[in-house]
Amino acid sequence: MLFNNKKTWIKWIGVFLLLLLLSCSLNIFKANKNSNSMTTRQKILKAAYPAMMWFTKVTGVNSKALANKGVTPLEPFYKIPATLIDGSTINLDQYKGKKILLVNTASDCGYTGQYEQLEKLYQEHREKLVILGFPANDFKGQEKGTDLAIASFCKLNYGVSFPLFKKSKVITGADQNEIFQWLTQKNKNGWNEQAPSWNFCKYLIDEQGRLTNFFASSVEPSSPEVLAAINQ
Repeated sequence: MLFNNKKTWIKWIGVFLLLLLLSCSLNIFKANKNSNSMTTRQKILKAAYPAMMWFTKVTGVNSKALANKGVTPLEPFYKIPATLIDGSTINLDQYKGKKILLVNTASDCGYTGQYEQLEKLYQEHREKLVILGFPANDFKGQEKGTDLAIASFCKLNYGVSFPLFKKSKVITGADQNEIFQWLTQKNKNGWNEQAPSWNFCKYLIDEQGRLTNFFASSVEPSSPEVLAAINQ
């Protein structure tokens, strides 16, 4: 194991904190300059994102990935009702023939910086890929804003143009979003029971409406794993 004793942990934590401070000092001005509607906390989180991702990669935190190709769902994905962040309804069957990356999102999370990569991924692959964002306040109250505030934050600060959905509950429970019920119940999707473990977990559905991949929060949208799954 990489961290097999207390001294090693202390060393790596110290290195992480130093890099975090350096990252903040180098990036905070840029974050302040380019952000239009961010709180101080959001600016700090955006500036610290590179250092945080380095640390998660070193430690393996939130890096789980699952794959199961070609499993026919027991219930059809495209028939699930869905409501966009502006309150309008949408038919998911309009995405037939494309891969779909579904992500549970939050505005006040250490992973919020992934919005930038998600938008870039969407722009570069939109002929064959759609990204769907699902704001949720399920983890440490990191998405407390209204739907209008969330949409404005994403557009102004990260240029998000992919579809965002009405804020909902994505973790397992009575009020869980129906789409996430399908994603996390194998009696619906055919194999997977992995619910979101934190904000910015990712589920990939193929062109035939079959769930093929799960990527935890620390697996970035631009990572080789995600790109390989999209390009298969």
